[in-house]
Amino acid sequence: MTKILEYSGHIRNWRELCEDLNIDNTLSRDKREPAIITAAYEKWGNTMADHLYGMFAFALFDENEQKIFALRDHFGTKPFYYYVTDNNKLLCSGSIRRIMEQEGFVKEVNVDMLQIYMTLTYVAGEDTFFKGVKKLMPGHWLEFKNGDLTIERYWKPDFKADYSKSVEDWADEIHSTIEKIMPEVLEEHETAESFLSGGVDSSYVLAMSNVKTTDSCGYDDERFDESPLAKKTAEILGRENNRCRITPEMYFDIVPYVMYNMEQPLGDASAIVFAIGCKAAAEHTKICYSGEGADEFFGGYNMYRNAERYGENLKTFYIGNTNIMKEDEKQRILKNYNPDVLPINLVKYIYDETEGLDPLTKMSDVDIQIWLEGDIYLNVDKMSRAAGLEIRMPLTDRRIFDIASRMPSEFKVNETTNKVAFRTAAAKVLPDEIAFRKKLGFIVPIRIWLADERYNADVKAKFRSDMAAEFFNLDEINAIFDDYIGGNSDNWRKIWTIYTFLVWYEEYFVKR
Repeated sequence: MTKILEYSGHIRNWRELCEDLNIDNTLSRDKREPAIITAAYEKWGNTMADHLYGMFAFALFDENEQKIFALRDHFGTKPFYYYVTDNNKLLCSGSIRRIMEQEGFVKEVNVDMLQIYMTLTYVAGEDTFFKGVKKLMPGHWLEFKNGDLTIERYWKPDFKADYSKSVEDWADEIHSTIEKIMPEVLEEHETAESFLSGGVDSSYVLAMSNVKTTDSCGYDDERFDESPLAKKTAEILGRENNRCRITPEMYFDIVPYVMYNMEQPLGDASAIVFAIGCKAAAEHTKICYSGEGADEFFGGYNMYRNAERYGENLKTFYIGNTNIMKEDEKQRILKNYNPDVLPINLVKYIYDETEGLDPLTKMSDVDIQIWLEGDIYLNVDKMSRAAGLEIRMPLTDRRIFDIASRMPSEFKVNETTNKVAFRTAAAKVLPDEIAFRKKLGFIVPIRIWLADERYNADVKAKFRSDMAAEFFNLDEINAIFDDYIGGNSDNWRKIWTIYTFLVWYEEYFVKR
C-alpha cells in the first residue's frame, strides 16, 4: 500500500498513463493524478519519472517497505525540500513553511548562503537560507528508510549534436512537437488565459493555443513598457488583452509579500512584476500559460552569442545568468566571509559533464540546471500559488528539450540572431516581425525608482539598520548606495539584492 504524503504538479500524458496503469480516466484530476503517482510508483519504482511528462514533485509513504520516497521532476519546475531532525526524523515538503511547522525543526539562518546570493541574486544548489533545509535537486529522487537517507540522480541533460538536419528540419520538429504537447496542457473542460509579453516565446505559446484572453504588465514610462507590443500581438492573433499597470508604489508595497511567499530571498527584480501579474490574472482565471524554458533550451539570451569568445575560460567564471558581485567585494561587505563558499563550486560538476562540448552548450547547461531551478521556476511556482493561480509552461517539456539536446549550436545562435530554429518554427504561425523580434528581456524600471526619494525610504532605512549590521559592514553597503544615487546606475542590482535579503530576513527572523 502506498500513500501520498504530498503532491504538486500537472501530469500531461495522463491519458496514456491511465491506460497503462488501469486507472479510470473519467476520474476528476484531483483524484486521477494521485492515483497515477501511486500506481506508477508501484509499477516502476524509482524509474517512474521516465514515464511521466509534466510538472511534478511529490512524497509517498510505502507501507510495505516502511519508507518515504520523494521525487522532483527533470527540470525542477516544482520545489521540494527536506530536513532531518536531531532525532533522525525526515521532514519534507514543497513548502519550507510547512517543514518549519513540524515538530523537530530548528530555525536558524544559513549565513554561508548569503555569499552565493550576493553573486547570483537567487539561491542555487542544494542548500537553502535555512540551516539544515536542503533542496531535492531536479532529476533526483529521495528515499528515507530505517533512518537512512539515500538520494540518487535519475536524469541529467545530455547533449549530442545531429548535423544531418537543416534549420527548416529542426523548425518542423519543434513545431510538430509543440502541436502534440498543447492538447495535453489543457483538458477539454478547462479554460485558461496566457501571459503575453512582446517576446517570441509567449507569442508562440499563444498562437498554438485556443485561449481567448491574454495578460500583460506595463508601466507609465514608455522606455520600459512592452505592453503595447503585447497588445499588438494579441490583436494580430485575434485575442483580447488585459494590461496591468504597475506603479512604483505598487511595486515597493508588495516586496514583503513576495519575499514571504517565495520563502527564500530572490533578487530578480522581475519577480515582483510577476507576482503583481499573477494577482491580477487570478481575478479572472485559475489557469494561465507561460513561456518559460525556450531561452535556456534553444539559446535565447543575447550573451550566448559570446560563447565562442569565452571558450575554455567559461569554467573559471560562468556560473549562470547573473553574476553581480565578485569575491573581493563580498569580502569587504560581509561581516562573515567564508573563502570556501564560492559560487563557481556549484557548477564544477556541470563543466565535468560537458567536457568536450562547445561553449554555448556548456552555458546553456549551467542555466538549465542552476538558473532555471533557482530563479525562474521557483518564482513561477511560488508567486502563482500565492495568488491562487496555476501556471502551465508548455515549452518546459522533456520532448522539447530532446530536440534542443540534439540541435547543433549554430541553429540556436548566430552572429545576429538567437533561437534561430525556434524562431523559424514560430514563424509558421506568427508574422516575422514577432517571430524574429529582438529579445528585450523582462524590463523593470527599478533602476530608476530606487534612486527616487519618494520610493526608497525603506531601502535607506534597512541599509542603516541594526538588522543589516548583523550581516554587512554598513559603511560599505551605504557607499554602494550613495554611489548609485550619485549616478552609477549599474549598482542597482547590488542594492536590490541586499535589500531583498533584508526584507526576507525581517519576514522570517524578526517579525515571526
